[in-house]
Parts: sequence; structure tokens; C-alpha cells
Amino acid sequence: MARVLSLFRSQPFLHLVARRKPTFCKMSMDTRAREVFAAAVEAVQPDTVVCQSIERKEDSVVIDGRTFTLKHNLHLVGFGKAVLGMAAEAERIVGDHLVKGVISVPHGIQQTLQQHGKDHLLLKENSRIKVIEGAKHNLPDTDAQKAAEEIKHLASELTEKDLLLVLISGGGSALLPAPIPPITLQEKLDVTRRLAGAGATIQELNTIRRALSLLKGGGLAHHAHPAQVVALILSDVIGDPIDIIASGPTVMSQVWPEEVLSILERYKLLNLLPTSVKEVLDKPNSRWKEHKEESDTSGHVLNAVIGSNGVALKRAGLCARELGFLPVVLSPSVCGDVQSVSRLYGLLARFACSREEPPPDIATEVLKLGPEVGVESWDLCRTMQVLEKGRTEGWGATCLLAGGEPTVELTGKGRGGRNQELAMRVGLELRSLGLPPKGPVFLSGGTDGQDGPTEAAGAITDGGLYDEAKAQGLDIDNFLINNDSYTFFSRLSGGQRLLVPGLTCTNVMDVHMLLIPAIPIIIR
Repeated sequence: MARVLSLFRSQPFLHLVARRKPTFCKMSMDTRAREVFAAAVEAVQPDTVVCQSIERKEDSVVIDGRTFTLKHNLHLVGFGKAVLGMAAEAERIVGDHLVKGVISVPHGIQQTLQQHGKDHLLLKENSRIKVIEGAKHNLPDTDAQKAAEEIKHLASELTEKDLLLVLISGGGSALLPAPIPPITLQEKLDVTRRLAGAGATIQELNTIRRALSLLKGGGLAHHAHPAQVVALILSDVIGDPIDIIASGPTVMSQVWPEEVLSILERYKLLNLLPTSVKEVLDKPNSRWKEHKEESDTSGHVLNAVIGSNGVALKRAGLCARELGFLPVVLSPSVCGDVQSVSRLYGLLARFACSREEPPPDIATEVLKLGPEVGVESWDLCRTMQVLEKGRTEGWGATCLLAGGEPTVELTGKGRGGRNQELAMRVGLELRSLGLPPKGPVFLSGGTDGQDGPTEAAGAITDGGLYDEAKAQGLDIDNFLINNDSYTFFSRLSGGQRLLVPGLTCTNVMDVHMLLIPAIPIIIR
């Protein structure tokens, strides 16, 4: 392992982790973990990210380094779970030049925000922005389709003198359904559901959605041409691919009929397609019937990712440092089965907490797990190098941060989500490493505040989880088999380990956190 890590010791990032004196903090490890998670969520609040991305300068705005002139020529559209708050902040900044706006947001969101005292994320009574609620249960419906039609109509009336501000966040795809006639919304839903049920990838699903949609895959930007389009995007997708977030309505993408047919044939759905879908796929250039002047619209579109898991982790790291930890970000792209992910965190914890030189097979297994959990070998080596340096030089406590969206293989019918199950499994991995404050603490939480169909965002765990559960008559293995992590944590010590932040109004996937105390080392 020493030989592997020595390859990276000359890299310039090491000055960031020079030896320092540990900061004293009276908070418990559990409390500090919750504070760091709260900081991560706060960094990606919809109003916060919009405020930080729009710089107002008299009658112009600067967005992502580009300046746009305002002459009462601004129009606004948006779709997504966090878009209401984004729109409220955008109108506060540039509302004096706003002509009209239409946003598509989740059913009941305005009432929910009012009930939770989130009035700052609501539009004012005299707002020029029309709000349409739809997509009940996160599924496209007639209300969402009506909103999509109004958004398309607004965009289609713009001229080269206009500026269209597009606000996009997670859930935007379901809130912007616009099937190409004569395809009905139900027919489009049936095709995508069958594909998903057959095991199609997210890339394949998006290819089909774009092929059957007027607005996805750059359709919105097409209808807005020749107006200038600026899209502000709050990403809920690993890697922040702008063509996949909400199916990329402002990202021009070519749809190849051969590719579409190949996907449908791969999953044996060609013979099951409705007549309307076959009709659309058989027509060349059928996505956009209203042909505007043929031109490359890419120069008229600016796509800016203004909030993401990476942004949340950066703020979490700053908070961790203030609370006495050395922050180390592993990756914002952790994915794969929770069993593999929990194994990775368990190995990294053992590596960091070893009082002697850790066995080389730990590093070997960590690097082997990398491809399974979406983490590059370089990031694993860099992280282990920092952990090794902290262990051998005794510089104090460390906060390992990561994010992403692992998956759970459903084997039961219990209540819970990926974050709570990951916390359970990591707790088992930490069993031999001691109790806080001398042993590590792990937190996993969804930034949207909801982990599966529960009120919890996730949970906090440590090496005492197994014995604590056993003492209370709770069989962890049975709860895991039944995917019943929420019930387990609710019963365990009165639910004290649950992470329940309430309504967060945002979503940039999950935050994982491993707090590693200062380890007294044995020098031989």
C-alpha cells in the first residue's frame, strides 16, 4: 500500500492537508454530523443558488460570465420540484424587467411551503409568474401537460429581442410532458413504463422520451429560437449531465430513428407500440412540426449548472473544518448497490482507524470496489493517501465526504430507503472499531429530506449499532432482508438515530459522511 500511495505524494494538493492542530469542539460526533449535513442542504437551497448565479448590474445581468441586457424583454419558464423557490428569487432580482412567466411545480407545493413557514420560497401576490401545479405522485398528468403547453406557447412567441430564463430542477421531466401528436400522454407513459420494467437504462429511457416529446432533448430551446435562452439548472443526476437532467429541454440533441428502433427491438417492444407512436417514429423530423428558420440554436443557449451534489459537499467540507475536522471529499458520484457501497466505507474506516500499518489487502479491496461504486481509482488513492497521512502524523479528526445515489435490491416489503439501509449496513461494518467519541460515526442522508416513503432523510450510525439493537431485541438481519430500515431505526432507542430535517425544498441526491476521530498511533 505504501508503494501505491507513494506515487501520489508529490501532487500539489498535499499543501491543503498540511499538519495542523486539532480544533477543540464540545459537540458530540452525532451532533457535528447533523450540523455538517444541514450545511450541505443549506448550500443548495433554491433561492441561494439562484442568488449566487445572477449578478444584477443596473439594466443587465451577468450569468456564468456572460452579460445579458435587460429591456423589459425578460420571460421566465421553469419546471421541477425546487423551481418555485428558484422563481421567487429570480423575480426578486430581475422582476422589474419581467414580462411574463409560467412554471410547472409539484401538486400541493405552495400549500406545503406555507405550512412549513417557507414563505420566502413563494411568489408575491402581484407576481407576473403563473404557477401550475401537477405531476401528482411524481407522475406526468393532464395538469403537467397543460403547463407544458403554456410553456411551449410562451417560448414560441418570443423574438430575437427577448431573453428567456429557464429554471430547471429534479422532477422536471414529469412536470414537462408534451408528447408529439397524435401520441397521447397515456400512450407515452405506457411505452416508457414498459421500457423501465424491461430493464432499460436511464440513457435509453431518455432517448425514447426525447423521440416522443416536443420539448425534451432541446425542444424548448428550438421553440424559443431566435430568442436568447439562459437555463439555470439544479442538478439531481450523478455527473450533472445537462442532457439528462429533466431530459435536457434546452440541450439540442439529434434523435436518430435507427437508435430508437434498436432500443425498442432490444426489449421486444416493437410489436407492442401504439399506432400513434409508430406513426411518429415513421415520420422524418416529426419532433417539431412548427418549423422555424433552420439554424444552429446552440449559440443562443446558455446552460449553467448552479447547484449540485458537488456544491453541497464543498459547503459541508467548510462546515466540517469549522467543527474541528479535516475535510476530505471522496466523490460526488457514488452509485451501485448499497452492499458494495457500505463495504467500501467500512474498509476506508478500518484503514483510517488502524493503530498500526493497515494490512495491504484493505487497499487492494478498496481499489477493486471502485468500479462497482462509481469511484475512480485516482480518487480512492488520493483519499487513502490523505487518511494514511492523517493516521501516521496524528493531525486529528477527519471528515470523509461523498455523495451520489446508491441503489437497493428489493427483497422485502418493509418501509425505508437507500440512505437508512446504507446506514444500517455501514453500522455493521464499523462494529469492531469502537464507540464514539473514540470510534467513527457514519451519516447518510437524502438532500430532499425524504428517504423512500418515510419522513426521515436517512440515519446516523456507529460501531455500537449491532449491540444496541441486540440489547433491544431487534434482529438487524431480518430488517435488512425485509428492506425495513425505517421501522428498525424508529424502534431503535426511540428513533434517536434517524435524520429528520423536514422539508428541505431542494434535491441534489445524497450526502454520505464518515467522521473519523483522532487515532492514537503505535510507533514501532
